[in-house]
Amino acid sequence: KSPLKEKVMDLMSSTSILPLLLGCLGIFGIYQLLQRMRMKAYVQNTVVVITGATSGLGRECARVFHAAGAKLVLCGRNVEALEELTRELTASHTTQKQTHKPYTVTFDLADTGATVAAAAEILQCFGYVDVLINNAGISYRGTITDTTVDVDKRVMETNYFGPIALTKALLPSMIKRRQGHIVTISSIQGKISIPFRSAYAASKHATQAFFDCLRAEMEQDGIQVTVISPGYIYTNLSVNAITADGSRYGAVDKHIAQGRSPAEVAQDVLAAVGKRKKDVIVADLLPSLAIYLRTLAPGLFFSIMAFRARKERKSKNS
Repeated sequence: KSPLKEKVMDLMSSTSILPLLLGCLGIFGIYQLLQRMRMKAYVQNTVVVITGATSGLGRECARVFHAAGAKLVLCGRNVEALEELTRELTASHTTQKQTHKPYTVTFDLADTGATVAAAAEILQCFGYVDVLINNAGISYRGTITDTTVDVDKRVMETNYFGPIALTKALLPSMIKRRQGHIVTISSIQGKISIPFRSAYAASKHATQAFFDCLRAEMEQDGIQVTVISPGYIYTNLSVNAITADGSRYGAVDKHIAQGRSPAEVAQDVLAAVGKRKKDVIVADLLPSLAIYLRTLAPGLFFSIMAFRARKERKSKNS
């Protein structure tokens, strides 16, 4: 053995260092256990409302929160899909915890009037809401010059005005109880913008700003606010995206196909809610680094995005 290795081994085996290391590991293990117990206690038997619950990340969130013992109110536009999900969850026996049969509320988040009416129906299910998960959304693909303002408005109605209308409608009951947690599924594109996603990125930037303001204003009332910004998730988000003329995109992007599974991200959402985190990035290394690059070296970031735009345009024209 080399002298250095011998010294390290002597140090590790000394009577003073080894017990200290074992003690630190034990304390860390106890801390992790307490964190998990705290998270489970926070979610179990709480009333959790999930929008966009019929597919993708929303459906997986319904599964993990139901398994954690939450009392669910599942929201979406498709009544048949909501009923199917309810039957699936009710028949599930994947957990030892006490579970509860979910309620369902059907409405279109893009219709502000219907959203406000739905809030009253949501409150009738259990009498109150502990956690609201604003998950529903729509994506977009297109060039700015070809996109009509009606398309911009449509994306904003679903991704921004709908969630804030539902949030505002449920807030008074939370403030009255001095208890509640607003969770919004935003996107990495709520922090940076990439080419040919203008309407989507704009809606997510607006979402980030609104809920950051809400967090500050609600602190005095004991209301928690969490914004979760995932990177690419392997769902039908790009398939159902709208294009510059309002038609359906109908294809799975390469980055989407290589994205994380919605089941994995749903577990991250559960952990973020249980730990009452304020702002969470759920993405791989490169998208996460891009956020810091946008702040620390904006010129370089803009050059990379311009190159990406040229590359994508060339690929579409070839």
